[in-house]
Amino acid sequence: MLALLVAVTLSQPKLAPARSDGVPLGKGTTLATVTLTKPTGGWSVGRMLRVEGRVSDLSIDPVTVSINGDRYLMRTRRGAFSREFPAAAGKNVVTVLASNQAGTARAQATTYAQIPPVPMKVVLTSDTDGVYTDLHLYEPTAQSEADRKLTPNQLAHVFWANTTSPSGGTFFLNEQQGDFDQPGYGPYLYVHRAPPRGTYLIAANYWPSGDKAHTIATLNLALFEGTPNEVRRTVRIPLATPGSTRVLAWVHVLGQGRALVYVPSADPKPTDERWPTNLDDAAKEMQSEGGGGEGGF
Repeated sequence: MLALLVAVTLSQPKLAPARSDGVPLGKGTTLATVTLTKPTGGWSVGRMLRVEGRVSDLSIDPVTVSINGDRYLMRTRRGAFSREFPAAAGKNVVTVLASNQAGTARAQATTYAQIPPVPMKVVLTSDTDGVYTDLHLYEPTAQSEADRKLTPNQLAHVFWANTTSPSGGTFFLNEQQGDFDQPGYGPYLYVHRAPPRGTYLIAANYWPSGDKAHTIATLNLALFEGTPNEVRRTVRIPLATPGSTRVLAWVHVLGQGRALVYVPSADPKPTDERWPTNLDDAAKEMQSEGGGGEGGF
């Protein structure tokens, strides 16, 4: 059920984003108008949140979408954009930005989702069109937790070619405008509404195409979203070598709404005894500098 169906549409001039942001500018010289038709505001009981609308400047592709601060790039088709995302329990603030030569226009709407909190949400995006920045999830298994020492064949591998999670997670391919698993901005999404205890690995595998040399991959990680124990981490990392795999983050779910996060590119090596003892060795075995089409283990 939805109530208070009020959409807010704003057009505010701002400085155009720099090229280093990785967002191509539209060719128009008049500030665009963004119309956000979904979400419409009010309340929802749906687990998925559709972001849909139009931008007046048809040369703007992509638009930038922010949902509670998590950033995505969404393709447009003849000015239209549409994509479903997992909703967060409680408040969902959706902002769409469209940039051209005249500046940045925006539209915003807020929806309150009456759904259970989401314990684990993983979102991987790319700042470059025409490349594959594939999300790879490795879930704990009974063997990996019993041994307390990770080896390549112990974790359950969930990715674009094997989207079935043995523990009940949901993997979404990078669908945009009806096309699935095409090179582009993403996002790849992984949601687990009852993650079992244990150590998870999050990695990215990079395959450029054409004249694309590199990209910036962005991981948005949310644990126990919508609860007092909410943990959010953002990881941005450059990818340049075809076939290379990079470990983005480790997550150790403790149960009872608690988890530990280790980002190798930003954090000191964990000393907490609850972590497996060989994270660095496992990361070295996982990471590659090219040629690993399935990304690691």
